[in-house]
Amino acid sequence: MSSAAEILARCAELDRYSAHRSYLERVYLSPQHAAANAAAADWMTKAGMRTWQDAAGNQLGRREGREPGLPALLLGSHLDTVPDAGSYDGMLGVVMAIAVVERLGDRIDDFPFAVEVVGFSDEEGTRFGKALLGSCAAGGTWDEDWWELRDKNGITLHSAFREFGLDPRRVGDAARRPEELVGYLETHIEQGPYLEAAGASLGYVTTIAGARRFKLSVVGEARHAGGTPYPRRRDALVGAAEAITTIERLAKASDCIATVGRIEVMPGAVNVIPGRADFSLDLRAETDQARDAMWATMCADIEMLCELRNLELRVVETHRAPSMPCAPWLTDAVIGGIRSTGDADPIGLWSRAGHDGMAIGAVTDIGMLFVRCFDGISHHPDEGVREVDVAAGLDAFEHAVLALADSWQAEAS
Repeated sequence: MSSAAEILARCAELDRYSAHRSYLERVYLSPQHAAANAAAADWMTKAGMRTWQDAAGNQLGRREGREPGLPALLLGSHLDTVPDAGSYDGMLGVVMAIAVVERLGDRIDDFPFAVEVVGFSDEEGTRFGKALLGSCAAGGTWDEDWWELRDKNGITLHSAFREFGLDPRRVGDAARRPEELVGYLETHIEQGPYLEAAGASLGYVTTIAGARRFKLSVVGEARHAGGTPYPRRRDALVGAAEAITTIERLAKASDCIATVGRIEVMPGAVNVIPGRADFSLDLRAETDQARDAMWATMCADIEMLCELRNLELRVVETHRAPSMPCAPWLTDAVIGGIRSTGDADPIGLWSRAGHDGMAIGAVTDIGMLFVRCFDGISHHPDEGVREVDVAAGLDAFEHAVLALADSWQAEAS
């Protein structure tokens, strides 16, 4: 029977599959992606599952219920990472899902549904700049325009598919149909400090944040730094700096989260007034309505400050994902699982981070279990979980799956 210690050991084993010796990075359609899939497939096989890699490079395993071909309860998370990653974002959820199937063992033979585990291939979007590629393929929302996306070496997504041994013409085969699935459950580290602050090992997710991302360009005029008096300056960097502090001020006064993670200045010489500044904006909120209202306010304020400085604002939206509420019936099972560990009053949180459930939610209901992580740190090598919390999470996850099997059977009767 899988234990928390074994789960942590398997997460450590996945750390070996990195493109770099000094830090963890595992990106889509890379040799390290293939190695992680192979490791997960081996564990799935040991847990009694039939395994396969789908047409988008997602790794799957399946154990049949009381009869072959029943709809499946899908469990899992993702196996890819950001650059300089920690050991648990995504990977913990895949390994815990496999462990639950190991624990359930032959009891699944009596289930009114099959149980599948998925290791999604590209949740982070590190290589091609587009998140959720693996789960979008599974959710049936693949966009043909994505084939021309390029990585930092100029390799297109289309070429990378072929190099990995996948057929781009068959990516649609990865799409799941609603009638094939009972629902999707994911365990994930919280990636925030709220459970730790409350002294709780586990929490349930109410909804996954709706996110929008933009490239904002403030355009002025590049001129000599010494010879141009202030009244004549159209300094794009100063305007961008004011825009960034405006973004922070507005977000801090709301329940939204806004982050500027990248800025580039041109021409970038020490003695030239910046003529252009490009910066990113990642905007998230619990609901799409709150997020979109905040963007409207931010955009209007930035346009006004640019006008006052005789600057031009250009905006390109690069990503949009709707918020994804968790289904009440799956959430009830997760809450029951947490209560089974001795927590009588589980904490509900909306996920500020995005997850594969946002994409797979296009074809089936979703539910999520959060596990406490050290100091809320994620996307960093200091990402950490405690064995006691993983043990509680494993118990809660197993309890939730058993409860769903019981309720599904009761409804069928």
